[in-house]
Amino acid sequence: MAAIPEELQLDTVSGGGPGDGDDGDDLSDQQIHHLLRDAEQRLRARPLPVNRAPGRQLAPLPKFPQINPGDIPQPYVNSTSEVARIDSSRLLALQDKGLADSPRHVEDPVRVKERLAKGGNATAGPDWFNLPRTNLTPQLKRDLQLLRLRSVLDPKRHYKKNTKGNQYPEFSQVGTIAEGSTEFFSARIPNKQRKKTFVDEVLAGERESGYFGRKYSEVQASKMSGRKAFYKKLKERRSSAGKSR
Repeated sequence: MAAIPEELQLDTVSGGGPGDGDDGDDLSDQQIHHLLRDAEQRLRARPLPVNRAPGRQLAPLPKFPQINPGDIPQPYVNSTSEVARIDSSRLLALQDKGLADSPRHVEDPVRVKERLAKGGNATAGPDWFNLPRTNLTPQLKRDLQLLRLRSVLDPKRHYKKNTKGNQYPEFSQVGTIAEGSTEFFSARIPNKQRKKTFVDEVLAGERESGYFGRKYSEVQASKMSGRKAFYKKLKERRSSAGKSR
């Protein structure tokens, strides 16, 4: 049989009370509670023995390094004498608060990506001498439309048709041709005939030649042929011819 530890051994109490047996071996509930409490106190006061193998020692516990948390930001609210105070130096400035209160313009990231893809590069690259992107102003737009319809200006000149779908070039630059000193009489435009834009040059040439006005009259005459106004003018011509006879 295993031996009972000394701390758990219960001391016998002599004498009996009411309800005890004749031999004095039975204990009351109060006595049992008192003995168990004493045994529990002795167990707490005396450490329990550790069963170790002969000739074996416990390994020392590893030492963990101390972790440096770094700079921890201080709280915005400080409590002093049971009163919470806010550090005003760490709050936003009035100018920044005004920007936060104003409405914000939020763009769709998909639209922004499409716009950047359409924009492409700012120049045509070194192969095209870094030709800049076309700055399509109303004046340049009219000039480009006139160049696209230049075959109508002079019926005796023929130009290559524009097979590309782009109505306006993606990269272009406008400049002024400076004639050389040897071209003063051969390829120089007099100052009176020089205009600021292509449209002004075409209108000035039309005032001298009258080509467009004449073509417009011919087209209108062909459209009015066979109508009421045509017969009315025909009668007037016939009546004026009869009176002259």
